[in-house]
Amino acid sequence: MSQTNDLTRFGRDIMERLEPGLADKVAGRLGEFDATLPALITDYAFGAVVGRPGLDLRTREMLTVASLVTLGNAMPQLELHMRAALNTGVTPEELLEIVIQMAVYAGVPACMNGLTAYRAAMAETGHTLPGLKGKN
Repeated sequence: MSQTNDLTRFGRDIMERLEPGLADKVAGRLGEFDATLPALITDYAFGAVVGRPGLDLRTREMLTVASLVTLGNAMPQLELHMRAALNTGVTPEELLEIVIQMAVYAGVPACMNGLTAYRAAMAETGHTLPGLKGKN
């Protein structure tokens, strides 16, 4: 097997840990535009960068969420990585704190957009919003 195939498999494995079915979903969507585009994401972004040994996947997802909140213009990716963060062991409370902290560094509008993505990610994963626990 070539190095590219090893990296592709490694990248796809990481994507599947983040969200089951993610690797095929991304490959299908990107492959519609260019047959080589899925490998760019799978091999480089996930296999070569996210797969580096310096940080665990849970920490990387927390950093990714923080970064996407600060961008303020990547809602689908933010929601995906919020679900991925939950799938890697980040608690709903920790995820909320990440969003709130970004108000200091990215501004209140970015935080508000992050809260919208947070609400959507929580609903999609069946989690209860932390402030609503024990309330009807």
